[in-house]
Amino acid sequence: MRILSVGKCLLFASAMVLALSVVPGSASAQGTVRIGVTLRMLIENGFKYGQMTADELNEVNKSGGINGQKIEVILLDDECKPDKGVANANRFIHQNKVHLIIGSTCSSVTLPLVDIVTKEEVPEIVPHSTNSSITQKGSAWVFRTSVSERYYAAVHAKYLAENAGKKVAYLFTNDGAAISFVRDYKKYMQETYNVEPAYEAQMQETDLDFRAHLLKIKSLNPDVLAIGGQIDAIARIAQQSYEIGIPAKVRRVSASAASNAPVPELAGDAVKGLIFAAAFSCTDEREIAKKFVKMVQEKYKVRCPDHDFSQAYETAQIVKLALSKAKLKLTDASLAEDRKAIRDALASIQNYQGLASGPINFCADPTPQCRDGNRTGILVEYTKGGKDYEMRVLARVGFDPDFGLPKK
Repeated sequence: MRILSVGKCLLFASAMVLALSVVPGSASAQGTVRIGVTLRMLIENGFKYGQMTADELNEVNKSGGINGQKIEVILLDDECKPDKGVANANRFIHQNKVHLIIGSTCSSVTLPLVDIVTKEEVPEIVPHSTNSSITQKGSAWVFRTSVSERYYAAVHAKYLAENAGKKVAYLFTNDGAAISFVRDYKKYMQETYNVEPAYEAQMQETDLDFRAHLLKIKSLNPDVLAIGGQIDAIARIAQQSYEIGIPAKVRRVSASAASNAPVPELAGDAVKGLIFAAAFSCTDEREIAKKFVKMVQEKYKVRCPDHDFSQAYETAQIVKLALSKAKLKLTDASLAEDRKAIRDALASIQNYQGLASGPINFCADPTPQCRDGNRTGILVEYTKGGKDYEMRVLARVGFDPDFGLPKK
């Protein structure tokens, strides 16, 4: 297991969380926009997503804030655990009296947060989570920067059906994004090609040995092995699939979590040929992308920032844009009114052009069509594993707002 410098990272992360969140009297600070950020920060990259989000938001304070109003960031680690995410959200809302919540990384955390922010009428913007159900809950208070799995699944499924085959075996964990990945992939295959899974099995995210299922999959000789999970599970399943003899001609495909740097570092050579959908690639040749990659390399010492870096950065920029549009009073008495103003400002954002391959659009209706802002996914393949991993972009695909939603 080679997750980088976890112990040191956690100590540094804890210090930063305290520095950012323990601000005497912060819950009643007048003229300050309070933003709660809850992310999975158990690994080094995860901590840096949070650090980048906080840095980008706090940066405006150096020039006097936005419309003369300062920003205060309260950054907490939810460890990708729903109970911790819920506790963080309740702390933000009831103790810190935040005006906005950013979070989370993991869909399994974000899904219960939607219910909380809806009940308490606090705006939330989701930087990373992909589970399609997040915006299908119909909350008027939730927006998503990350690409929904309903789009990603079609990128995977269409490309692989046309270039590898339609016989797909699914092996996934109980992680929320993994479940959504498999559900939407299967749905696309059934509706488009009338094809049922060749094999399907779900295990726990913490399981270590997937070989029994992989041996059964090998015996079926599928065209595609669809792998759903978070970082460790994806790397482990990819490695074990080769250990038990599933040949390279069986294409491996995974959810967007495969874009995280620890996956190729942990999986090594087994990651070569693994395909995943993402919102950004560090190999992007656009000037805005090259400038962003250089900034992350220099400031956060990350060679190849994955799409969770880009989406954390993008979310911070969208928040700043929304705050510049919102007319805020920022008194104790105006808290509910200010939360609504920020929500409405987020809903007004149209044609935001940034690091994503397509524009990001929101609107007022509490529907997936209005709240799944980024509708452009890219399909990426690892060409080399290990610490110096390499990859290439296979395709860029944009979708209509209602793509992948249940037909009425």
